[in-house]
Amino acid sequence: MNIIDKKLNDLLSNLREMESVVVAYSGGVDSTFLLWAAKEALGRDGVLAVTGVSASLMPRERQEAKQLAESIGVECKELATEEMSDENYRSNTPDRCMFCKSELYSKLKEFAEKHGYNAVIDGTNADEALGHRPGMKALDRSGIPSPLKDAGLTKDEIRQLSKRAGLPTWNKPAIACLASRIPYGSEVTEEKLTRVGEAEEFLLSTMKFKQVRVRDHYPVARIEIEPDDMKILLDNDKRQQVDRRLRELGYKFVTMDLAGFKSGSMNKLIEENED
Repeated sequence: MNIIDKKLNDLLSNLREMESVVVAYSGGVDSTFLLWAAKEALGRDGVLAVTGVSASLMPRERQEAKQLAESIGVECKELATEEMSDENYRSNTPDRCMFCKSELYSKLKEFAEKHGYNAVIDGTNADEALGHRPGMKALDRSGIPSPLKDAGLTKDEIRQLSKRAGLPTWNKPAIACLASRIPYGSEVTEEKLTRVGEAEEFLLSTMKFKQVRVRDHYPVARIEIEPDDMKILLDNDKRQQVDRRLRELGYKFVTMDLAGFKSGSMNKLIEENED
């Protein structure tokens, strides 16, 4: 047995011991694979997918998550989270994610207990102990297990196993909540989240970019896309179309970051300050 198959067997064995689980489910690569594995280990009746819903979740991600869970054969519930009522979250310090995740994990544990599930499980993988990840603090404090991490499964291995399982998420780009588009120190508001979400939805649906971020340096919108896609925005008609739409959303200036897309690019300011 090769290493990746051993890790998969360890994962399934661990899940079987839990008997029934609520999966903290976003529809991303990791949580979708975890949902599939939980269904394989426990059957449909032993698994429930629950998605935390707030203004920071893109509508298309919300819809895709529900459809994916249904295709796997698992019921998907939505749970409203209230991180926007927390001043610590809204103030948008570098630890913002910790407050958001604390709210989510607390609500999930209450939900699981109320509905008779033995455990809540999270899709954190073995790579995610690296870098600036304040959400890991909330996870550690919650006591919620991360079976993928415990099995030693890396992001690349999860993509490989997802492809083998026939999951459409095997090559899905990384996703992050809309609040990650707002610079640290700038208050998180529903207005900003809506503006960013509508801007990205326009770029994804109209320009057909596979990966995009609109960083909200209001009144400036800084667009991050893959370098190979930059030529699309240099087309005169498309450039004017994007500029017009983002100005309609309230931006005064629309720019393209020549460095291209980089996940977590807002963390660069933190890292520079720490050097």
